[in-house]
Amino acid sequence: MIKILQIETATDVCSVSVAINGRVETIIETGETRTHSASLVPFIEKIYSCGKHNDIDAVAVSMGPGSYTGLRIGVSVAKGICYGGGIPLIAISTLESMVNGYIQQLENNPPENSLFLPMIDARRMEVYTAIYNKEKVSIEETRALIVEPDTFNSYLMKYKLYLFGPGAAKIKSVIQHRNLYISDDFKMSSEYMSELVYKKYKMKNFEDTAYFEPFYLKDFITTISKKKVI
Repeated sequence: MIKILQIETATDVCSVSVAINGRVETIIETGETRTHSASLVPFIEKIYSCGKHNDIDAVAVSMGPGSYTGLRIGVSVAKGICYGGGIPLIAISTLESMVNGYIQQLENNPPENSLFLPMIDARRMEVYTAIYNKEKVSIEETRALIVEPDTFNSYLMKYKLYLFGPGAAKIKSVIQHRNLYISDDFKMSSEYMSELVYKKYKMKNFEDTAYFEPFYLKDFITTISKKKVI
């Protein structure tokens, strides 16, 4: 029996779960209002306090792309638990986890000629995204994309495009097409990584805990206050 603690903090949602042999047994998660720094450790402590999940075999974390701060917090906590318990660290692409979850919601029966674009909000009309086929295989690498009216024209001529995630809603004001389907109610969850994590564990596909860093995709940019300093 393989028991894995799973952490998702790449966006505004803070989600912690324990999966046994690839199926979630316990999960705690916020909506989109609380900060990860205030929620993550108490969620983990609450899961441990029930006494059923103290003997975990590994920790899995959503590796990005996503929020710089959210990823940093999630990965730091995951690495700390791995060091303390002498257990392996597993990293899962945030976008791949999203695709896995979305296709699960379609009862693992996606339409023919369909492509899936998980979207995480970046700045203005920019999103972090990649393109996956219905077999959950990436056909375009992860990138930061500025969406314009003709961005997906070549795909829309041949495929049905399903856009989902916290960055998808703003696309509605830019592109309208009969082959474009936008889901703005998709909620991030650590549950979606369970199947992917279990496969990696069985393959012993672990990260080097000491040197692993999140996949930020873009450098963190600080803003300078415009207030005058007296």
